[in-house]
This record gives sequence, structure tokens and C-alpha cells, in this order.
Amino acid sequence: MSNSVRYILVGLLFIALILVRAFQNVLFYDPFIAYFQNDYLHLPFPEFNTKKLVFFLFLRYLINTILSLAIIYLLFKVKFFIFSIKFYTYAFIIFLFLFFIALQFPKNYLFLFYVRRFLIQPLFVLVLVPAFYYQLKSTDFFR
Repeated sequence: MSNSVRYILVGLLFIALILVRAFQNVLFYDPFIAYFQNDYLHLPFPEFNTKKLVFFLFLRYLINTILSLAIIYLLFKVKFFIFSIKFYTYAFIIFLFLFFIALQFPKNYLFLFYVRRFLIQPLFVLVLVPAFYYQLKSTDFFR
């Protein structure tokens, strides 16, 4: 596959990530979207269905992960792909555990906000792609 085709596909995958974010209200059940958009310091904690919330958190994380892994694969081939799969898997387990802890303490809204953000936003791809690029360039430089 030529570089120009790979970069076009990467661009389309980033657009897909943006579309997931743009249509989040339609695609996913998440009562915290409206909660954190308003004056959440003075609002009561929203009512939610735990099973439904976890399912849609998992679904959204899965969609973002598949798109992110496709971007990483297209940019770096297999070199960092296996590491990325493990990273996304462990990150989901850790952040889901932290999310459940945060739900138990609704007064600590900022902790819940940021843990939830790691679960629903494709933040890891924004960190991993530059890190992998730097790793490639630094190892090439020192050879």
C-alpha cells in the first residue's frame, strides 16, 4: 500500500473518531453527558442504569479502540500494534475499575469526569502516535 493511500485512510479514520464524538448523544446512553455540560456543581447526581451505562461505555471504548488501533497499524505496521492492543485492554480494565469507584463517591465529581473522559474519548491515540513516532525516530537516530 502506498504512503498516500495509508495517510488518506488515517485521515478517514480520524474523521470517523470525530463522527463518533459528534453523534454521541444519538449513539450512546450516557446520562453524564448532559450532567457535565450543565452546572454540575449544584445539580444532583443523575439517575442511571448501571448495566446499560457499562455496556455503552464498553461499546464506545471498543469503537474508539478499533479506530485507534487501525490508525496505529496503518502508521506503524505491526511494530507497535501488539503493544497497543495490550495497552488498550489494560487501560480499559483499570479505568472501568476507577469509574466504579468514582460512582460510589458522587461528591468527587472531577475524578468521575476525568476517568469517564478516558473511557469515552480517544485520548490514547493522541498520546501513542507521537510517542511511537518519537520512538521510531530516536532509535533510527542512534543506529
